[in-house]
Amino acid sequence: MLDELVLAERLISYDTSRPEEIVAAAGFVKGWLESRDIEVRHHDHNGLPVLVAEVGPSAEGQECPCIVFHGHLDVVPGRHEQFQPHFDGDRLIGRGAYDMKGGLAAMMCALKDLERQGQVRVRFVCVPDEESEEIEDRSTDAVVARGLGGDFAITGEPTNLHIGVEAKGVLAMVIEVHGRAAHSSTPWLGDNAVLKAIDVFRAIESLPFSRESSEVFDRPSINLGRIQGGDAINKVPDECRMSVDIRFLPGQEPDEILEQIARIPECKVTKTFIFPPVSVPRANPYVRALRDAVARSIPDKEVMSVGRDGASDAVAFMAAGIPAVEFGPDGAGHHGPEEWVSVSSMARYRRSLVSFVRTLPIWLERPVGEAAVAEADQVRPVDEDGRGGGLTAIDGGRA
Repeated sequence: MLDELVLAERLISYDTSRPEEIVAAAGFVKGWLESRDIEVRHHDHNGLPVLVAEVGPSAEGQECPCIVFHGHLDVVPGRHEQFQPHFDGDRLIGRGAYDMKGGLAAMMCALKDLERQGQVRVRFVCVPDEESEEIEDRSTDAVVARGLGGDFAITGEPTNLHIGVEAKGVLAMVIEVHGRAAHSSTPWLGDNAVLKAIDVFRAIESLPFSRESSEVFDRPSINLGRIQGGDAINKVPDECRMSVDIRFLPGQEPDEILEQIARIPECKVTKTFIFPPVSVPRANPYVRALRDAVARSIPDKEVMSVGRDGASDAVAFMAAGIPAVEFGPDGAGHHGPEEWVSVSSMARYRRSLVSFVRTLPIWLERPVGEAAVAEADQVRPVDEDGRGGGLTAIDGGRA
């Protein structure tokens, strides 16, 4: 069996929605790399392990580009049987197969494949908290703050072997709505805060920002993720809290969105979290090199630059001025009951990463100009299963 397949199966078997299993899985990753003579550094972040390993020219040696292979071990919770990987033809099925243990396994193998090349420093960063609801203290931010970024980062989120050059930003908020209590037998004497909260959410969905589009995306995404109100069945609820997740477009300003929401009567935003959008020009030489590597490694694949509805830790690199893209193998169903990754795609993904690093120095010597823009492929949005959809746009110099 191929190393990446064996690794992916083993990684899926850890229920890494739980801290103790994240620790165990990180121990396995560390042991696998060290048994292949790749030194691994271990950092602790909020009690969970962050792993960093490097191959290629030493930091003290010649000046050379540094590429980051970035992945995460944690997954969203799943049923017990989802952590028992199994096959259906080319599909490896299990929690985290697509998001992103298949990609992580291939990155580990690619790191070993690239051990002896001497022109590019490759830094493997494996984090434990990409899926965490902790939004203000994340390990990837800490890694970058330690100076362990690089010149370009690839985070292995699922993209079906397309290159995610643009992603929506995140505006998450907690909204409070107040009403008036009354006995449930006479609801007309009260003012139901839960019903009012639903009206507020519908109003958010119809605000001007929600009808805007961009070159890559046909609209922002708006989701009511949690609603809590009422403390007794026989009482009209007088208070309701709801959590709303808005994925806004590059070019939209979250402060302007908040101003629009503030105009909704009896709507009070009590907490917000903002994740900026990601946008990397396709004329960037690293992006061009990656696109070329994928095209050569997978000649039967139409290589597209795509926009991603979801956000990822790639934003941590972008915030530090490091271009970052999402790029991962084929599959579907992440966070769902039948998550799977393509076995053959993992091998293709591994080859693409290796080819990218080996040919990168040539691309970095090429001038970026009109010829680079002329190479432009179509840029398309993809949904959360990595499938193309919605608006198809021709790149006009913007990612």
